[in-house]
Formats: sequence, C-alpha cells, structure tokens
Amino acid sequence: MIKTIFRSEDLPPEERLARFDDLQVNSVHPMRVRSDAAEDFRATARALDLGAVNVVELTCSPSDVQRTPKLIRKSDPELYSVVFALCGQLGVSQAGHDTALGTNNFAVYDSSQPFHIRIAPGHDTTTLVRAHVPRALLALPAGGADRLLAVRLPGSAGVGALLTQFLTSLTSDSGSYRPADVSRLSTVALDLLTATLAHHLDADTLVPPDSHRHVLLLSIQAFVQQHLPEPRLTPGFIAAAHHISVSYLHRLFEAHDTTVSAWIRRQRLERSLRDLTDPAQRAVPIHRIATRWGFNDHTAFTRAFRATYGIPPKDYRHHALGTST
Repeated sequence: MIKTIFRSEDLPPEERLARFDDLQVNSVHPMRVRSDAAEDFRATARALDLGAVNVVELTCSPSDVQRTPKLIRKSDPELYSVVFALCGQLGVSQAGHDTALGTNNFAVYDSSQPFHIRIAPGHDTTTLVRAHVPRALLALPAGGADRLLAVRLPGSAGVGALLTQFLTSLTSDSGSYRPADVSRLSTVALDLLTATLAHHLDADTLVPPDSHRHVLLLSIQAFVQQHLPEPRLTPGFIAAAHHISVSYLHRLFEAHDTTVSAWIRRQRLERSLRDLTDPAQRAVPIHRIATRWGFNDHTAFTRAFRATYGIPPKDYRHHALGTST
C-alpha cells in the first residue's frame, strides 16, 4: 500500500525544505534539494515499495534536485529511474542531454551519473511520478540505454503510454493491492520498462519472450478498454489490430486462466456496474447503460449481470442508490 513519507504541512515553514533535503540526502539514492524560495517550499511525497521497484508520487513547489559525483560515491544503488509529470513541468539534465518534460512525455536517468532535475520551473507546483528500477534486472546490455538518458520520450502512445499509465495506476489504486500482488506488479513494471527502452534502442530482439508476451497482453487489454462499447470487439478484430493470429490471442489469455470473451464481458460488466451505482446517472435507463458498454441484448446483459453479481441489475441499483423498485 502506498505510504505518505513526507508532508510539508506537518512541519513549521522554516523547517520544510531542510527536512525534505535531509530525507533525500539520507536515502539509498542520495540527492540534494534546493529552492530559491525556501520559506514557501511545499512538498508531499507518497511511496509504494514493490520490492525491486520503488514508485514515488511527489507534488512539489519550484526546486532543484541534484546528484553530484560526491553523492554518487556515497551510495550508488545502480538504478535507472523513470520520471514524468502528471501536471506541471519538469526539466532533466544528464550525460550532456537536457530536456523539458510536460504531461505527455517522460525521461530516464541513471543513478551512476550526475544529474539535475528542475521541478515546476515557472509553475506553482508540479506533481510527478518517479520509479526506480535496478539496472541489473533489465534485459539490456551494460550501458545500452545511455543514449536515452535525459531524452524526451513519448508517453501518450504505444508502449510508452502503457508504462506511464501503469506507473500512474500504481499510485492511485494501490489500496486494492494485496501482498501477493507485489511480485507480479514488480514484474510488469520491469517488463514494460525493458520493452520501452528496447523499442527506442531498436533492440527488441534482446527482450525475453516472457516480457514480450506480458507487454503484448497489457497492450491488448488497454486496446479492449478503449473499444468496449463497440459491437465489433471480437477476437478476430483484436488479433488483427495487433498483427497476431486469433489462436495466439487465445493462448495469451489462457495462460492467465481466462478467455478473451470472458475478459471482455467482465470489463463491460464492471463499467456497467460503475454507472449503475453512480448517483448522477440514476435517471439513465438500465438498457441504455448496458448498450453503452457493448451489451446490445438486454436479456443477455441481465443474465450475465446476475450470474456475476448474484442479483439483477435493477435490484443492484436499488440497493446501491436507495431508489424505488
């Protein structure tokens, strides 16, 4: 579960920057934090530890973060870090590269080389997500990703979008994760980062087959989520969009003890359930909600809903919203 590790509001204003700087200097990945407006410094940091992968969501006022050769000598866990802004702006400099990041891109930096990160330049605050991943766990040659350090990479399309969306979801949905999920989530993060870096290095052949399959499945699931309302969302349509055979598509889902059709049906039911329990949609007829999420046969929708949740959708809405039957 994600934990708040720093909140400036809990401290006197004159101590906030110094205490946040101490937290960073004494971490396994030492950095220094400076600000031209120390008296107005604000920061809230939340962290999620997935074993090999550590994810942090940070909301921070304008500041500079630096990792110097002296701090590298103090401690170097040999990490690659992914960073991107959820809102606001970032600047990242390393290895002779300097880039500005908005909300549609991300960058990678290396703990073994000096770097400089500018948080919220020209803005009130920036909210960012940062993930640390041990370099040794990525299936890439030593130093292979150096030419990507502090380079702006696309985070709104393709495998980069899968990576940033997954890391963002970790910071927002972590309350529903169980201890047994930790290793699986860590594996997904490693697979997505490996695939993303390999893609930009033109080194896809270096990615292990299992990683390829995990990333492909995540891409297919994201595609399904985008096309849930469409009647044409069939295994054939999905396979063609991903340039694979229908039989291979079925094998991907069978490896996770489900079928393509069952997974699609479950996603449609969950979206329908969400709308049925939304007070703002209490006046929307149930058949319209069902149609919105791809159920064109109301009888089939009612049957599937009852089989999954134990009661008809009309009764479920009544219990959730207190409406009359």
